[in-house]
Amino acid sequence: MAKGHGEVRRSQIITTFGPGALMDLPNYSVIVGGLDNWQGEMREIEEGRLLSTLRNILEIPDLKLLEPPRDKDEFTKSAGIKVWEFPEWFVTQNVEKKKDSKIRTRYLVHMRALDKKKFPDPFDRTIKHKVVPVRFVRACRNGHIGDIDWAEFVHKGDDTKCKRQLFMEEKGTSGDLSEITIRCECGKRKSLLEASELDKKELGPCDGYRPWLGSYSNEKCGDFNRLLIRNASNAYFSQVMCVISIPEAEDELGNLIESLWADLSIVQTMADLESLFKYNSGVREAMKTFEVTSVFDAILAKRNDTGRKSSKPIKDAELETLLSSEDEFGDDRPSGKFFARNLPREKWDQPWMENIDNVVLVHRLREVSAQIGFTRLEASTPNISGELDLDMNVKRAELAREMNWVPAIENRGEGIFLSFNKLKIEEWCNKKEVVDREKILRSGFEKFALEKDVAMEFPGLPYYLLHSLSHLLINAVSLDCGYPASSIRERIYGSLDGEGYGILLYTGSPDAEGTLGGLIEVGRNIHKHLKNALQMSELCSNDPVCAYHSPENVNEKRFLLGAACHSCLLIAETSCEIQNNYLDRALVVPTVENLGAEFFRI
Repeated sequence: MAKGHGEVRRSQIITTFGPGALMDLPNYSVIVGGLDNWQGEMREIEEGRLLSTLRNILEIPDLKLLEPPRDKDEFTKSAGIKVWEFPEWFVTQNVEKKKDSKIRTRYLVHMRALDKKKFPDPFDRTIKHKVVPVRFVRACRNGHIGDIDWAEFVHKGDDTKCKRQLFMEEKGTSGDLSEITIRCECGKRKSLLEASELDKKELGPCDGYRPWLGSYSNEKCGDFNRLLIRNASNAYFSQVMCVISIPEAEDELGNLIESLWADLSIVQTMADLESLFKYNSGVREAMKTFEVTSVFDAILAKRNDTGRKSSKPIKDAELETLLSSEDEFGDDRPSGKFFARNLPREKWDQPWMENIDNVVLVHRLREVSAQIGFTRLEASTPNISGELDLDMNVKRAELAREMNWVPAIENRGEGIFLSFNKLKIEEWCNKKEVVDREKILRSGFEKFALEKDVAMEFPGLPYYLLHSLSHLLINAVSLDCGYPASSIRERIYGSLDGEGYGILLYTGSPDAEGTLGGLIEVGRNIHKHLKNALQMSELCSNDPVCAYHSPENVNEKRFLLGAACHSCLLIAETSCEIQNNYLDRALVVPTVENLGAEFFRI
């Protein structure tokens, strides 16, 4: 176990370096320990809607949201997150290369054979070789991971177990698996490429090893091991669920309690509340229209999390509030979680904005994100409602042996919300050209579902439209708002059974009370930025290849994309809520293919 040898930002812990993630420290290669191995003070985060959803998903009725620990605190001598050294196999750094040979040979050794992180040469004990962790490990679709039994891999099928020295031989400089061979001193050898061939199952059945949970943490597993490159992008996919802390419009008392919670959180008894009213005129004045007993009950309900629970999906509840907001909505104090103002229509009304009903400038915004698990080898795609993850034949791995809390962080920032005319979108969906385009997109979607062998529901053309427009807007506003495009995130409200349609572009940062106001400023001129976004997207630098791409093409395997590529619609995955899927520029503006399925015309 490495101790005190590295640091990461707390916001990275629930995304990139959460429990079970592989990472390189300056002197160690490690796997991040599970929640049982986190030490230090961890502040509880209040977010009722997210907590209620996670309790249902994980079936843990007393689940809590806690911030990751700080590296130091005044109450605990040792604070932080434990990590375990992994993998346990190493290769020597120096290369033995025979004359006139293109093969480079390295010793392949277990950590038990090392002496102070060096390997004594078995043929000359005066020489000690520096070592580095081996690049290759084994993993399965259930999230388990472990070292490859290299001796078993080389000698598979033999009756005897050879204990002689192992070597890793490499040809060329590409690092391709076909150029890497594992050799035993006894003469047996095998290409590493064979380990990557799934039908051969060369790495054997998985033993359910979970090193991030410590010793004796194996569980039953019926899957077979697959070769995994330790630093590859498919080694760890964090499953994170996010909620925007938007108060529900119909619950006036609950929203007031939420906004004043910094003062009301000390109330434990009725006497405490009466004393607070006596000495805090601001709270007393804000609560004067409510009965004292009602206020006390609401405080207890929030503390015990037994208050209101919306039965609607997370995004639907957010959209309902955003659509019903008045000229001003929320709490504009520094401690406020949400505050928004409607931008008067005369400020942005233009012919190309006719399908937009409202523009809302979100001056204060709080986002709470929580990690509920992770997968390996393949990411489980989130659904468009923002809640459950779609099963992609991979299983969510546990963060702890006994989980009663999950790590969460809160970001504070700002945003722009655009609501769209529902009738105009529904009329557009019924156009012949749009129906024809839907058939093509749906065909690609069905091929994707068949290839992945999963049951999926087509998200619908409104989601394709709004998601594509969101990416275009992110690229356009990033030129003026002061934030890079990778710092702007999206939230798409476009489900077919929803009450309306909208796009929320927002940004934020942890441990901050706000941001610089760049998005608010560009929001005041959103009509100009939308026009720029539409004009720039009519022609892609990869046209006509981009515009004529068919989602049904089995050779390209871009089944969930229409006219979309890295030159026009694909953005940083930190910004996209659904991994750059469900995009089609032809639904937003006319392209060189001129399908007539566009929603906007300049």
